[in-house]
Amino acid sequence: MTVADALMLALGAIAVGSGVFVVTSTHLVRAGFYLVVSLGAIAGLYLVLGAELVAWVQILVYVGAVVVLMLFAVMLTRAPIGPSKDLDRPALPAALIGGGVGLGLTVLLVDAFRWTEFELPPPGTGRRVGEQIFGAWVLPFEVLSILLLAALVGAIVLSRPDIGARPDPNAGPEPEGPPPGPVDESEEVVARLQRIAERQAAAQQRVRDQRAAAERAEQAELDVVEGELVEEARQTDPLADVVLRAHEARPKPGGPPPEPKRELPGAPEREED
Repeated sequence: MTVADALMLALGAIAVGSGVFVVTSTHLVRAGFYLVVSLGAIAGLYLVLGAELVAWVQILVYVGAVVVLMLFAVMLTRAPIGPSKDLDRPALPAALIGGGVGLGLTVLLVDAFRWTEFELPPPGTGRRVGEQIFGAWVLPFEVLSILLLAALVGAIVLSRPDIGARPDPNAGPEPEGPPPGPVDESEEVVARLQRIAERQAAAQQRVRDQRAAAERAEQAELDVVEGELVEEARQTDPLADVVLRAHEARPKPGGPPPEPKRELPGAPEREED
C-alpha cells in the first residue's frame, strides 16, 4: 500500500463519517459544519487523484458558497440554536436505504472494474473541464443545481417552526384568530419587559449611588489632607497663619455680603482730601 492509497482510505473514512454525522445530527448548524468536513475530505480525494482544479472548485463552490448559503439561510430564518426534537426521524428506514444503495454501488463497481488497471488519461485543464461540464455533462450539472436548490428550500422549511414543525400531542388547543403582532403583545411579554426596565433602572441607580459615594469619599480625603497641611503651615510659619486667616475671612463668591466695620467711640474722624 502506497502513501496515496493510505490517504485515499483516510479521506474516504473522514468523508463517510462526516456524512453519517450530517444525517444523524439533530443540531442543524452542526450538521452544516459536518457537511463542510465531508466536502473538504472529498476535495482532498480530488487532490490525491491529481485533479487540482476540481478540488479547488469543490472548495470554492460547495464549501465556500453552498454550505455558507445554507447556514445563512438557517440563521436568517430564526432557526433554533440548540438541538431540535422536530428533526428526529425514524432511523431504521434511512439506514436500510443508505446501506442498500451503498452495497449496490460497491457490487456494481467491483463487477465493472474487477481490479483491472486502466491507463489514466492526460491531466485535465480548465478548458477541458469546462467543455465537459457545459457540453457533455450539462444536464447532470443542471439537475445537481436543482437538487441543491431543493436542499436549501428544505433547510428553510425545517428551520421555520411555523412550517416544518410537527404538532405537539401534549400541547393544548391552538388559539383562535390571527397570531398577535409586534404591537399587540401578550400580558406576559409586557410584564417581562416591565421587569427588564425596572432592573435596568435599579442597576443605573446603583451605579449613580456608587459614583456619588466614591466622590464623597474622595472629597473627604482631600478635606482631611488639606486640613492637615493648613494646620502644619500655621504651626511652622506665623506669617502663613495671618495669610490663611485673611483668606478665610475673605467673602466667598455667592455668600452673604461682609458686615460694615464699626468705628470705635472717640476715634478721630478722617479728613477728606
